[in-house]
Amino acid sequence: MNTTKPLAVRAVLFDMDGVVVDSRLVIESAWREVVRRHSGRDLTTEEVEEHVHGRQGSHTVAALFPRHTPEVRRKIWAEVDRIEETASYQAIPHVQSFLRDLHTHGVTVGLVTSSWTTKIEHVLKSLDVQDVFTVVVSRDDVQQGKPHPAPYLAGCRLLDVDPANTLVFEDSVSGVQSAVAAGTTCVGIGAPDLTEEGAADAVADFAPLRLVPHDARTLRLEGTTRQILIIPRTGS
Repeated sequence: MNTTKPLAVRAVLFDMDGVVVDSRLVIESAWREVVRRHSGRDLTTEEVEEHVHGRQGSHTVAALFPRHTPEVRRKIWAEVDRIEETASYQAIPHVQSFLRDLHTHGVTVGLVTSSWTTKIEHVLKSLDVQDVFTVVVSRDDVQQGKPHPAPYLAGCRLLDVDPANTLVFEDSVSGVQSAVAAGTTCVGIGAPDLTEEGAADAVADFAPLRLVPHDARTLRLEGTTRQILIIPRTGS
């Protein structure tokens, strides 16, 4: 029997890349392409994991092109942005139905991403979920990106919710670290070892997650090892 006190959630925050859409290959391929073009070499697996996934582009371009001038770095970064802004993306399995379920039940939902407005609008429109998110925090809204807690703290502040009452879905090490450092509870998506970075649980995708009535005012999230109760906006 699990005797851990249930987590009372008043807002749910989602990362975008790797959580809402499967963009891992698009992002990785874009950076591999510009590194080959401008440095004549191939990215290592270690560089991809440390400097690409879950990181802001400003960090990535500085880490991968340390000998290039700031002006050249900006041009390289713009090349990557153009690739990502026009790419086709597939939704993470069952995320659309889960988002719709949250929205239908009146749960406050936000997006906290290292992406930027043009790409965000492209992705959310392609998945037809742009109306689900009450707030969107992009890379342009914070001075320090993930793994710094600033992005998730900004999301909580905009929603006027305590991080302790906030559930986050993340897929990257830096994202989990950001969410945990902000004081939220994080569920990892796609990689079971994200629990080693502080995620309370990890699932392959959104297939096992279901919202079921708990009482007249709250919902229970099934499919995680942690007891999670979600309080919709109409709840007290």
